[in-house]
Amino acid sequence: MGDHPELEAEQAFVDRAYRRLDQLRSDTEERLRSVLDQGRGGTHQFREERDVIVRTSLARLDQLDIGDQALCFGRIDRLAEADGTESFHIGRLGISAEDLEPLVVDWRAPVAEPFYRATGRDPMGLVLRRHLAAEGRRIVGLEDERFGRPGAGGAPDTASGPDGNGSEPALADDLEVGGPGALLAAVEGARSGHMRDIVATIQREQDEIIRSPLPGVLVVQGGPGTGKTAVALHRAAYLLYTHRFPLERQGVLVIGPNPLFLRYIEQVLPSLGETGVTLSTITGLVHGIAPRAEERAEVARLKGEARMARLVSKAVRTRQRPLRHTAEIPYGAGVLRITPEMSAEVVTAARRRPGTHNARRRFVEQLVTRRLAEEHLRTLGLHGVEHNGPVQGNGSVSGASGGPELDDVDGFDLGEFGALLRQRPEMVEALDRMWPRLSAEELLHDVFGSPALLGLAAAGVLRPEEQRMLLRPRSSSLAEIPFTAADLALVDEARVLLGARRARRPANGTEADEPRTYGHIVVDEAQDLSPMQLRMISRRSLSGSVTVVGDIAQATGPWAPGNWDEVTAHLPAGRPPRLVELTVSYRTPAEVVDVAARILAEAAPGMLPPRAVRRTGVPPRYVRVGREDLAATTASLSRQLVDEVGPGTVAVLAPASLVAEVSLALDRAGAPASDPLVDGLGAPLSLLPVDLANGLEFDAVVVVEPATVVDESPQGLRALYVAVTRPTRRLAVVHERRLPGAFAR
Repeated sequence: MGDHPELEAEQAFVDRAYRRLDQLRSDTEERLRSVLDQGRGGTHQFREERDVIVRTSLARLDQLDIGDQALCFGRIDRLAEADGTESFHIGRLGISAEDLEPLVVDWRAPVAEPFYRATGRDPMGLVLRRHLAAEGRRIVGLEDERFGRPGAGGAPDTASGPDGNGSEPALADDLEVGGPGALLAAVEGARSGHMRDIVATIQREQDEIIRSPLPGVLVVQGGPGTGKTAVALHRAAYLLYTHRFPLERQGVLVIGPNPLFLRYIEQVLPSLGETGVTLSTITGLVHGIAPRAEERAEVARLKGEARMARLVSKAVRTRQRPLRHTAEIPYGAGVLRITPEMSAEVVTAARRRPGTHNARRRFVEQLVTRRLAEEHLRTLGLHGVEHNGPVQGNGSVSGASGGPELDDVDGFDLGEFGALLRQRPEMVEALDRMWPRLSAEELLHDVFGSPALLGLAAAGVLRPEEQRMLLRPRSSSLAEIPFTAADLALVDEARVLLGARRARRPANGTEADEPRTYGHIVVDEAQDLSPMQLRMISRRSLSGSVTVVGDIAQATGPWAPGNWDEVTAHLPAGRPPRLVELTVSYRTPAEVVDVAARILAEAAPGMLPPRAVRRTGVPPRYVRVGREDLAATTASLSRQLVDEVGPGTVAVLAPASLVAEVSLALDRAGAPASDPLVDGLGAPLSLLPVDLANGLEFDAVVVVEPATVVDESPQGLRALYVAVTRPTRRLAVVHERRLPGAFAR
């Protein structure tokens, strides 16, 4: 921007803030060294205090390590008492001087709110909002917005550059945005393969969502380029700042659609000073198991239906069953008998008890042992009470006084008796028939591999033709079971009902198969999650605080909800969910939004595209070629776009069936594309199937054969809508087949 009258003064202030930042880091490092030098000895209290100092020092060093990000990016001047003004510099973390006077205010602090929300109509007491453009520690430009002129209305005056006369920003509409120059510079900058934070350019509608209250389910609906993912991540950072004590202890979880997406967003929260957040895919929440197979979309959809929760519950219950025939257990010179009637009473009593299936196995063993002990003592004439009453939930016998008296029989040890019985194979076989210890994987393997077991579990839940869809051949071992992504939600459901197969307690103090809970959960691209997957999220929410982010129009998987009520129906229901919408696309230029709007009108009638904030002046490019030239033309056009947008990123988005062919053509053209699943998205040119593109952005995008994209996706045109809205600057389409009708118009 050149020189500004106050550029030198701002640089001096920023230099002072950086000196203080360096001092704080040095002081923290020295404190950490001094504690570590004291060694491991000392009293228990001393060791505890030392560990606390080490943990807090390391956490503070993480917060103070901002890398090459700008410490301070803005300033606000607001009206104060006695007709004066007061100034606050806004930055990514709070820095105070030696006398504790604030130098830089954390962007999440209440005093910083007007920096993001003030408008000409509602200046919120501001007279000046200044955006600082920085390169490292050097301020290279200023952009001022002045408020509060008498009689003024509408947008604030904007000035930038050496004399305060800024050029008109390339806005596509009459949208009122804060810091238009800073915003356009951010969205037009080259992509690096990682999502950047937007802390310096958050807009009013975004800030209102970021600072929304913690409790309950917040649904953020946002079209392509509206910044919904960035908003959700900044909301997580804001909540950690505002509710530090509970959330640091309870944890914050961010769920993304696939590992590639998680790599793309992984630097955002650390850049905001928050490093303790857990990132995971929905399948990654199910520990010890990973998808190994694909399945038809209709099967995946069926497995995702909420009805499957009933099926899993019934599958567990069907394994809690009385004996069909009397089991005879040799003991001493005689035989003890577990009759079908006795086993039915025991199973009924065990079903009434709380707890997981596997945890109640011990109760079943104890109850059967006591009944057999009564029988054994009666045969010896040592226990003269006849047993006629039904078994109660606590294991006693109504109408008889024998239960508690067993331990009083001279020379008889009930514990030793039970231990000897459990060594008998006949006893083990009977107990396993009545109440087997099960793992979730075994349960589902048995059910999906046996028409009889599936029929029992699915009775009244699934139609016969639906049951046949779930059947698959049995595998020779658990390690070879071809679990799919949809199966993992069923495994998770079963683990909650079954509990740990063997009693064990890991280091964190929770049961091994018990899902970890979190104080707040962020769910991105939630429109593609099934009801069973949403149940996984709900059971991991400690207090019902969830931020759900997505776009109904971008649902590309087997599930495509018609509205957000279909999603929130399966999330915590302690409070009514709140729905907010982002309406402005900052990333996607108007030329691309215009094309996408035509696709959207057919893909999701009634849904409106976001309004684009800017125009690039470059219309989308369409190239129609013969089938034999499709891949080669894609390669040539990709190389051209790499040169046009360098040092930015270019992505070739192709149907899965054409990825290998396009990859070979790129290699032959001397422009090999990186594999994003291996190398990430930082290479100049990436090739990936359309179904992995959701949530990502590139400077330029080449969409290959839109008609095939529509044919291969479960949601057809919605997948094409996602593909064409990934670029920030250039869009090109290469095709041999006729373009889909909406696209062609």
